[in-house]
Amino acid sequence: DSPSLLFLFKHTFVHILLMITSLTISTQYAIGCYTSIFSFGDSLADTGNLLHFSHSAQPQLPHFGLPPYGETYFHRPTGRCSDGRLITDFIAQYLGLPFVSPYFGGSNGSQAADYGGGVNFAVVGATALDDAFFEQRGIHNPYTNISLGTQLSWFKDMLPSLCLTTSSNCNTLLQSSLVLMGEIGGNDYNHAFLTGRSMEEIQSFVPPVINAIASAINELIKLGAVKLMVPGNLPIGCSVAYLTYFESSNKEDYDPTTGCLVWLNKFAEYHNDQLQIKLNRIRELHPHATIIYADYYNAAMRLYRSPSKFGFTRGALTACCGEGGLYNFNSSVQCGYPPSSACDDPSLYVNWDGLHLTEAAYRWISKGLLEGPYTIPRINTSCVAVAVNAKYSMTT
Repeated sequence: DSPSLLFLFKHTFVHILLMITSLTISTQYAIGCYTSIFSFGDSLADTGNLLHFSHSAQPQLPHFGLPPYGETYFHRPTGRCSDGRLITDFIAQYLGLPFVSPYFGGSNGSQAADYGGGVNFAVVGATALDDAFFEQRGIHNPYTNISLGTQLSWFKDMLPSLCLTTSSNCNTLLQSSLVLMGEIGGNDYNHAFLTGRSMEEIQSFVPPVINAIASAINELIKLGAVKLMVPGNLPIGCSVAYLTYFESSNKEDYDPTTGCLVWLNKFAEYHNDQLQIKLNRIRELHPHATIIYADYYNAAMRLYRSPSKFGFTRGALTACCGEGGLYNFNSSVQCGYPPSSACDDPSLYVNWDGLHLTEAAYRWISKGLLEGPYTIPRINTSCVAVAVNAKYSMTT
């Protein structure tokens, strides 16, 4: 059932306060250029980790390890849950850095040998909370039991090898690196929503999810990180998978402008508001660190409000790769497995496979973050590397 009006609007006052705070912070700029990226998160950021160690553990490739995944840019599946590049990739290119290597990018799922441009620890299906939290509540993650805590442990395990064993080298490395903390947290809610849990129960997950993200941020700052970008959640009410699962005969459940489910987007906004409140507290605790909030939600909502303006002439609410139904999504026929099929031109679609977006959509979101108003504070654009690479990375 749709949630009560009390839930839908109880965070409105908080939202207004955050907007006022954001106006103050957004006049500042994130300081400094970056020599490497360390990325944490889930399928919005994974550049190959789950594919590499899934392939070493089982004979059948996961669906995102098969064509048509990767067809647009890499011309082969890479483990990215899209037809091409992700936001992580666009940020790396914008900063003049190589694509961030997956931690398990070596042969047979081993650790990669070259981390010149940083390391990506993100894993498809990863959650902010540990698996035990969900097991206690009877919620099963079909992809992985890897959490943000697991990824942080990997980072700490490999940090000495990156720093040439001296703490001063570690400080130098981390002070010149950008940490991408997510997106993470979406799967903590996804598995609960898609197995029919109540809004009240799922809403109770938000504080521990936010605390898990905050704990990881604090730990990374203690280790020496000083520049971190922390994304909020995307508008899940516009997700083709959610629109299919929660199809409603009640017109009031839908935003008349976008066709998205209002109550689910309100939930995403609630998570994002709580995250920003926590980030403000962390900024107070660590004034020497720059913590950038990446507003994925509003950067993406532009595409849903005016898809044709951004070149998405086939609309924002139909999956490019899928198998039938109102939104071309069928949970039992995943993209990559027959009889699913892909559209001829993914650049005309916002949605790729029901749960993830196309490279074209991620490009526009990245452009909004890097060149537009969707980071708080604004990410610095004075670096030479940025000036040289901005045009290339946003248009190719």
